[in-house]
Amino acid sequence: MISRKSVITFGMVAIPIAMYTATQDNDIRFNQLHKEDNSRIRYKKTCAHCGKEITTGDIVKGFEYDEDKFVVVTDEEVEKIKTEKEKSIQILHFAQLNQISPVYYDKTYQAAPETGGEKAFELLRSALMAEQKIAIGKTVMGTKDTLMAIIPREDGILISTMFYSDDIREFQKQYNKPEVSDQELGMAQTLINSMDTPFDPSKYKDEYQIKLHELVETKISGKEVVAAKSEGPGKVIDLMEALKASVEKAQKEKVVE
Repeated sequence: MISRKSVITFGMVAIPIAMYTATQDNDIRFNQLHKEDNSRIRYKKTCAHCGKEITTGDIVKGFEYDEDKFVVVTDEEVEKIKTEKEKSIQILHFAQLNQISPVYYDKTYQAAPETGGEKAFELLRSALMAEQKIAIGKTVMGTKDTLMAIIPREDGILISTMFYSDDIREFQKQYNKPEVSDQELGMAQTLINSMDTPFDPSKYKDEYQIKLHELVETKISGKEVVAAKSEGPGKVIDLMEALKASVEKAQKEKVVE
């Protein structure tokens, strides 16, 4: 499903693209029910002045410029003030991927070239891959300038919207860093290396959602829900002993694989 169409511009190059939502929500959704009769809880939009129930078609956007005084602004008027430049994704500069903290990334889209833009699209992707760089761009989405990271992949390009620096909170709680011995650090590094394998996203499943599905099926069938056995981590008594045991466990599991 196409989320929006745009144009990537840098220098004198313009690449028409379509942006597709890259993720989907597979989570179980629970409805709110009245506990007395299990009827759905409904929420109604009503006018604060007359109390009338309002449909989506009756709603307009307004800005409160003084107390209880609003100016109505339509979507068409918002679009009118956008220039062609603001409608496109303007590449501002290029950067190394590892220079950007993951906290800056928001929503990710898959990009695909529109008819006529295939060659320029592939040239941009190939050049970014060869240089191991990403492009930082900007466009207007909705009612705000939106930063974007244009990220090359082997099979295409991803575009991730980004937060501005003033959107990001500093670490909320600092801690006193204790001394770490060379032996402890070396053992921790050994553990990390023993568990080092290429990232394969297909190996990971939302196991808790699977358990929720099983819970729902159990309830539908009228069976009793049985409490899960605790599998919590044991309390760490000796850090070095725990690290050694973890390394041995990881090495055994690698041999099995």
